[in-house]
Amino acid sequence: MLQSLLCEKESLGILLDIAMGQVMHKTTGQPHVVAEPPWWQEPRVWPLVVVGVTLTISGLVHLVIWGIDGGPWAGPVTWRKPILFGISGGLTALSLGWVMTRLPRQRTDRFFAWSAAVALFVEVGLIDLQRWRGVASHFNRATTLDSWIYDAMGVLILWFTLVSAVVMVRVFREPVAVAADMRLAVRAGLVALVWSCLLGIWITATAELRMMEGLEPAVIGTAGVPKFAHGAVIHALQWLPLLAWAGRRAGIREQRRGWLMIAATWGTLLLAVYAFGQTVAGRPRFDGSLPLAGVLLAAVLLLGGPLLFSVVACLCRLRSRTAV
Repeated sequence: MLQSLLCEKESLGILLDIAMGQVMHKTTGQPHVVAEPPWWQEPRVWPLVVVGVTLTISGLVHLVIWGIDGGPWAGPVTWRKPILFGISGGLTALSLGWVMTRLPRQRTDRFFAWSAAVALFVEVGLIDLQRWRGVASHFNRATTLDSWIYDAMGVLILWFTLVSAVVMVRVFREPVAVAADMRLAVRAGLVALVWSCLLGIWITATAELRMMEGLEPAVIGTAGVPKFAHGAVIHALQWLPLLAWAGRRAGIREQRRGWLMIAATWGTLLLAVYAFGQTVAGRPRFDGSLPLAGVLLAAVLLLGGPLLFSVVACLCRLRSRTAV
């Protein structure tokens, strides 16, 4: 009886060790860490993963179609929109899903993941549909159907913006299971994503007013490009975490990685300021005033410096490994 109880106690202890992520190796007696499954296998973010991969593939397929069919890149009815919105939407869905797996579990995770994934999938699908119909997807109220599709796209991106804002608030209020530099990258990237989405909503609202006045909806002032401000930092949620990952892989010390990420975050902020300033001033993308040119130069240096440092560190580490 006593032996049975001792065996049960030992089994329970092993199960608890496994739940905590560690078991003792049978021969060495050292703790053995149980590997966690990849983040994309977490059921709560499966919708974002599936939609992210699907949209990315869709964008690449349309890139091939454009290569075969030809046609201009710029313009309201081109293959550019299915390509860019597919790849951009896919990367955004995957990044948002990854961030959610770094946060504590909540009962609403599945709902937000499903709703955000559906919103992105349908919005990009409507953009693709309009291109295959041979009509513009944005600022198009030529027919009742076109107007309905345009309004539906606006509602969908509004909901996705709300979900992104919820996740953004959570990464500031809840523990994020990443290193300090990666945590800063995630926070700054989500702020940039929400800012870009809000600019997209602002662009839609102001475009409606310009269309009512008989003006060009896709231009602000003389030559301001609204989509430049909208897209300038929308993918900071990809490039900032990638920079943090590269710094860690290069073996850069954590404190130094933190300073590099602070510089890159400031560079991203200045890039957003530059793009917005150019747009509201009614200027083309790279025809700015001297102060805005200085802002752009600072943004390039603050973003390029950490990137160059990480690349050099990676090359040095590879050289040292090959030398050994």
